[in-house]
Amino acid sequence: METTHRIVTGDARSLAAVEDDSVELVVTSPPYPMIEMWDDLFAELDPEVAADLEAGDGEGAFERMHAALDAVWREVDRVLVDGGIACVNVGDATRSIGDRFRVFRNHDRISGAFEDLGFDPLPEILWRKPTNSGTKFMGSGMVPPNAYVTLEHEYVLVFRNGGDSREFEPRAQRRYDAAYFWEERNRWFSDVWTDVQGTLQALDDSDDLRERSGAFPVEIPYRLINMYSVYGDTVLDPFWGTGTTSLAAMLAARNSIGYELNEDFRAVFDERIETLPERSRDVIDSRLRAHREFVARQREAGETLEYEAERYGFPVRTKQERSITFYEATDVYRTGEGYAVAHEPVNEVPPPNDRQ
Repeated sequence: METTHRIVTGDARSLAAVEDDSVELVVTSPPYPMIEMWDDLFAELDPEVAADLEAGDGEGAFERMHAALDAVWREVDRVLVDGGIACVNVGDATRSIGDRFRVFRNHDRISGAFEDLGFDPLPEILWRKPTNSGTKFMGSGMVPPNAYVTLEHEYVLVFRNGGDSREFEPRAQRRYDAAYFWEERNRWFSDVWTDVQGTLQALDDSDDLRERSGAFPVEIPYRLINMYSVYGDTVLDPFWGTGTTSLAAMLAARNSIGYELNEDFRAVFDERIETLPERSRDVIDSRLRAHREFVARQREAGETLEYEAERYGFPVRTKQERSITFYEATDVYRTGEGYAVAHEPVNEVPPPNDRQ
């Protein structure tokens, strides 16, 4: 199997290089309106943003920032197949404008934009980020009533394009091969994720790159890609940044397209994929080991697993897991439009102490 990963340098408000109805999944984390690190970017897109902020008009700046994102969501609507899924990782913002402190609810505004386009909102995920400092309050400290709660979570908003789910041919093998384990489903499809660590990007080559990177942990897009796509699908990230979604797509053996304004991030991504084959096998080995440990716990508890994974010979909980197949990335190389990755099926379960 070979997957392709296109990287387009351009403004995502016009995804001109992406055809209508040509991607099955969108996974992205846009710049967050009213977070100060993104003020300059939004002001470049709309100079009136800076004027509103200077005038103390927080509501006006907030709406102008989201108007820029709205143009991207309209393009997402155009390129996403009927029944396709869009996942948007976003956080709310707390900020003082003039002498007023308030929360700007980015997740509400983005949800409304997608609903206006005809998307159906699906249950969202709260990702609790364990990266904040020990300071758990803002305001007047121990004296009520003027302290404020510290935001320590972000949202993964999930939308389906249109009212119907995607359709597949009967017994579509690429769908069943892409199955996840029963115990993974129980963890991944929980509405609160507390087991994903936050990330800090080490972009030492450029202070500007460091300031303009809001990358999320690769575990988030990796889970979402496995949850909402099958082998052969294409995943789009209109806010590519350091390429976390493309990296996750490579690890999950899906195709990807990324749009990014700043071409300098390509060099950062090249460094991230230097060890792709080793990282790919480590991710797969981790999932296989975790399942074997789950089976051992089930047996200790006296549970019987009725089915067997056809390729791997170990027990699984449900009939739908029997065809589960993992593909490791064995090689990655540059192409004219981006990258191609060769994948081979993994046929052996790693021994307990291998690769520790």
